Amino acid sequence: MADQSNIQSAASKSIRPFRSSEEYLDAMKEDLAEWFNALYDLDMAADTFLEALATGCDLCQHANNVNRVAMEFQQRHPEAAARIPRNEVVFQARNVAPGSFVARDNVSNFIRWCRQDLGIQDVLMFETNDLVLKKNEKNVVLCLLEVARRGSKFGMLAPMLIQMEEEIEEELRDQTCGTLGAPRGSQALRPELPAYPGQAQRVSLCDLRNLDELVSGTAGFRGPGAPRLPHGEGGLLCAPNREL
Repeated sequence: MADQSNIQSAASKSIRPFRSSEEYLDAMKEDLAEWFNALYDLDMAADTFLEALATGCDLCQHANNVNRVAMEFQQRHPEAAARIPRNEVVFQARNVAPGSFVARDNVSNFIRWCRQDLGIQDVLMFETNDLVLKKNEKNVVLCLLEVARRGSKFGMLAPMLIQMEEEIEEELRDQTCGTLGAPRGSQALRPELPAYPGQAQRVSLCDLRNLDELVSGTAGFRGPGAPRLPHGEGGLLCAPNREL
């Protein structure tokens, strides 16, 4: 089961001011580590989170779990318009050393699944060496967050950062509905939650291109509690820690 203290810790840390994009990247890694630990009853440390994933085993296992939950969701809600990943990710789980050929093959299979089954945009993707050799941690983190967002559409637990963003989006939707005279709190179809340990409320897919912009160019980010500006195709952009 998820440790409630970890969840509360993630919530408090996600609204603290960050002095640099590196600090924000570290916070996202910590959020992802706690999310992965809650999903699979693991004990990954935030500072070694990416190293723990370098064999590709946990990534491929997660991909197959997303496939399973997505197909269960489609069976319950055949009318829902959602891209359903279907292809099983083949991987080797025993005696896999980080950096080995087998590890690289596992990571490559996960990357292929992200591109072909989830349709994740190239701007959010990473290459094998980005994880195995830690050449581009930012894109590894952004890709994993996007994978978490896609899984959350089908009812899987989402990292705290995404949950808090969804709360803000829901408030904005309620305000819009109230302005237009529609019933407040009216939402799109939400799936029933599968029996995952530490299950949290499902959240919907958001545009993660704003996170890429934040990590690459914004310092002094306040986190999900900061003022939000309209961005792109219905996405949200967090305002930096300065006067707007």
